[in-house]
Amino acid sequence: MSTAEHAPISSAARLPAVDRVLGTPALKALIAEYGNTAATQAVRAAIDELRPAALAGEVTAEHLQPDAIARQAASRLAQKFAPRLKAVFNLTGTVLHTNLGRALLPDAAVNAVVQALTTPANLEFDLATGGRGDRDDLVNDLLRELTGAEAATVVNNNAAAVLLTLNALAAKKEVIVSRGELVEIGGAFRIPDIMSRAGARLVEVGTTNRTHPKDYADNITDDTALLMKVHCSNYEVTGFTKSVTEAEVAAIAHARGLPLAVDLGSGTLVDLAQYGLPHEATVRETIEAGADIVTFSGDKLLGGPQAGLIVGNKDLIAKIKKNPLKRALRVGKLTLAALEPVLQLYLTPEHLAERLTTLRLFTRPQAQMKAQAQALVAALQAAVGTEYEVSTAAMLSQIGSGALPVDTLPSYGLAIRPIHIKRAGRALGKLEAALRSLPRPVIGRISDDTLWLDLRCLETRDEATFTQQLTTLASAMNMH
Repeated sequence: MSTAEHAPISSAARLPAVDRVLGTPALKALIAEYGNTAATQAVRAAIDELRPAALAGEVTAEHLQPDAIARQAASRLAQKFAPRLKAVFNLTGTVLHTNLGRALLPDAAVNAVVQALTTPANLEFDLATGGRGDRDDLVNDLLRELTGAEAATVVNNNAAAVLLTLNALAAKKEVIVSRGELVEIGGAFRIPDIMSRAGARLVEVGTTNRTHPKDYADNITDDTALLMKVHCSNYEVTGFTKSVTEAEVAAIAHARGLPLAVDLGSGTLVDLAQYGLPHEATVRETIEAGADIVTFSGDKLLGGPQAGLIVGNKDLIAKIKKNPLKRALRVGKLTLAALEPVLQLYLTPEHLAERLTTLRLFTRPQAQMKAQAQALVAALQAAVGTEYEVSTAAMLSQIGSGALPVDTLPSYGLAIRPIHIKRAGRALGKLEAALRSLPRPVIGRISDDTLWLDLRCLETRDEATFTQQLTTLASAMNMH
């Protein structure tokens, strides 16, 4: 490169024409990949960005070479077309992490979604009669068998399930709920707000910590449409407390000719206690206790796609399905394609812990994660450098997404601590940012001047990808 090419210039006269840059081999490759329109826009943007600096004499001729501008255009295109939704490593210790996509789908569901994406399917077509079908029929029989309910329907999430149920069954009428169950279900969505938007009138009974059967019975009027129980899945009240069981509330409701609706939130279809996990009320148990309608999520304990499931009395389900909101809240073919194979996994309980990804992560042996940590500690230490100390450590995971909030799972992982404690905050911030900037970002958690990488959700098939990124991490740490 000559001296002249490094010398600053005082005008933009030597900025190359767009066509000249487009004629370079690098741009021809970009046009082949991204198309002429996007590539041309990227070149123009790169030239426009350089123009003020060129006029001020702040750039050299080297920066104005067509190949240099082509590299800037390539960088712009790569950034523009990079997916915003990226795969990450969830090493937070929270299995069902709301911000990281909650439940991971099993292979059977993934394959079904791919097929639904690439081929026509009988979404609303009855293959037996050749007539129009009901998309709920794809999963209705499965949900009936697994829950003991008479009928079922599916909407896009559990908040929608509650909203639709209330609007269909209790619009302009009263709904009785214990004051201790007026939960916020995440994202500032609260039961009283959903009740209001559904057009129902909330009747609070009891107190925050104690509600008795007579609180329900004494507040039933001619305007009461239904009684409702809300499972407090995202918190727990302890101490001087009293609540009324679903069976007791169902008896009170049925004695007055009213239905009981139960919002389970993180509904489960099996007794988790058989896998060494804390017991959580199942949908079947809730139906057997007398609930006429049960709503629950598909992407929490169930381990499926985001969906809101409504099961229960066939006449009430029919009324819910006729509500105009049902069409607005219905799910598409991808959700149903994923949901059906997930539900089918529950028909073979002997294989459930192996094949259902969520349950497999819940039940990973701590010894397995410890062996992982011991295999990774040296490579991670080399990547982060001498400013940090990396060690293996026992940890406690949690299920997440409001399920079993006070229960933890014995886990194992890697603890990264800055050597200089006085600068711990800055050092941990630097490390966390470097981990997030990796091709597949690594998300951990910071507490007690330590960055914790819980390995519960790092499955064996992903270990190689994680390890291969450590070279990139080392480079990122050296740059800062």
